[in-house]
Amino acid sequence: MTGGIGAGKSTVSSTFSELGGIVVDGDVIAREVVEPGTDGLARLVEAFGEDILQPDGALNRPALAAVAFSDDEKRQTLNGIVHPLVAHRRSELIAAASEDAVIVEDIPLLVESQMAPMFPLVIVVNADAELRVARLIEYRGFTEADERARIAAQATEEQRRAVADVWLDNSGSSGELIEKARGLWYERILPFAHNLTAGSPASRDNVVVPYDPTWPEQAQRITARLRTACGHRAVRIDHIGSTAVPGMDGKDVIDIQITIAAPEVADELIEPLLAAGYPQVASVTADTAHSDDTALWHKRFHASADPGRPTNVHIRVQGRPNQQFALLFVDWLKANPGVRADYLAAKRAAQATADYAHAKEPWFLDNYRRARLWADSTGWRS
Repeated sequence: MTGGIGAGKSTVSSTFSELGGIVVDGDVIAREVVEPGTDGLARLVEAFGEDILQPDGALNRPALAAVAFSDDEKRQTLNGIVHPLVAHRRSELIAAASEDAVIVEDIPLLVESQMAPMFPLVIVVNADAELRVARLIEYRGFTEADERARIAAQATEEQRRAVADVWLDNSGSSGELIEKARGLWYERILPFAHNLTAGSPASRDNVVVPYDPTWPEQAQRITARLRTACGHRAVRIDHIGSTAVPGMDGKDVIDIQITIAAPEVADELIEPLLAAGYPQVASVTADTAHSDDTALWHKRFHASADPGRPTNVHIRVQGRPNQQFALLFVDWLKANPGVRADYLAAKRAAQATADYAHAKEPWFLDNYRRARLWADSTGWRS
C-alpha cells in the first residue's frame, strides 16, 4: 500500500490491522531506525548537522525536512541513509510473521523506488494535493511550504495510478475511507489470500462485456509483475487474447503469454508465479492442436488468485505453433474488422454453453488456417 503524504494511509493501515492484518508500516519503521541512540540518527546528524536535533537529542523532523527536501541531492542523501535501515527491519518483521498471515506493507515511496511489481496487489490511497496540504497543516503542524515541498518531491498522481491495482479515494471523511477499506479487505484481500493458500485461481464467469479502455493499462501492470517474478527465465511476456485488441468486446479476463526457451523452464516458474499471485492450474497442459504433432501444442497454465482481476497466464515455448499463433491472432484481429465481428459472434454464442472454451473450437478450426494464410501473405513476423 502506498500514497502521498497526508493521503490517509494510516487510517487504512489501522483498519487492516484491526481486521487481522499484519501491517508493516514504513513510516513507523523509519521512525524506529532514527530514534535516539541509533546508528541511523548518528548518520543523519553527520550528514545534516546537529540543527536537526531537538534539545532532548531526539530528531526534529520539521527541521530535517526543511533541509533534506530543499534539493534532490540532499533528499538522495537522506534516502541513502534511511532506506537500507528500513529494508533490514522490514525483513525482520516479515520473517517473524506466521505463514498464514496477511501482510500489508505500507510503503510511502513504493512508486519512487520502483518496487510496485514486487507485490501481488498494490493499493494506492489518494486525496487531492490541496486537501492533503490542509490536513497536514492542521494535524501535523508543518508549514505550508514544507508540505508542498514534500508533495512535490513524491510521485505524481499519474505515476501512482500507473501501478495501482486498487485506487482508494480519500476525498471524504475518515469514516467513509474506513468503510472502503473494510469492503476491500473482505471482498478482495481475504479471498485473494485464501486462494493463494489453497493454490487455487479465483473464480470467473464467461460473460462477454464491452471493451474496457483500461485493459491495456491493467495488462501493463500484470506484465511488469510477471517480468519481475520470472526474471531472465522469460524470453518475452505479451498481452494476448481479446483484451489486447483495441475496441473489441470480450470476457473481462486478461490473457498473458510468457514465452520460455525450453519446456523445463516452466517448472522453475511455479513457485515465483505463486508468490506473485498466480497459482498453477495443473489440469491444463495443452492447447487444442492444429497440426499432427500434438506435443508442439503443450503448455503450462497459471491463473490469478485475485478475485478483483481475473488473469490467465499461458506459458509456451518459443517458436512452437501455439506460441506463435497467440501473437499472430492479436495482430490478425487488429488488421481485420470483419474477422473481429465473426469472432465476437462466436464468443457470444459460446457464453451460453456449459464449456465456453470448447464451444469456440469449431470457429478456430477454420480460422487458424485463415490466420496463417494472412501471415504468409503479409510477411507477418512475431
